[in-house]
Amino acid sequence: MDDKLKIKISIADRVYPLTVTPEQEEGLRAASKKIDAMIKQFEESYAVRDKQDVLAMCALQFAAQSEQKVLDRSGEIEDAVARLKLMDEKLGNVL
Repeated sequence: MDDKLKIKISIADRVYPLTVTPEQEEGLRAASKKIDAMIKQFEESYAVRDKQDVLAMCALQFAAQSEQKVLDRSGEIEDAVARLKLMDEKLGNVL
């Protein structure tokens, strides 16, 4: 059985019909709201009239946030590995 939903997502005053799984719907609607909020923020903060420029800035902002999360996780993993090595060394000394 095909459990797909047909939904409409609005971004920058344009409606996009999508076919999604029920699990995707909430995330897509939340993303759409975030994009529209960011568009509004850019339009209020900067004298940008072209929607394409605003959407490009939104895309850049989201991509930068995503990349920063990857970098942050990488640093956390390196810290965890260093702590594990230290614990392993201490346990080796005890045993």
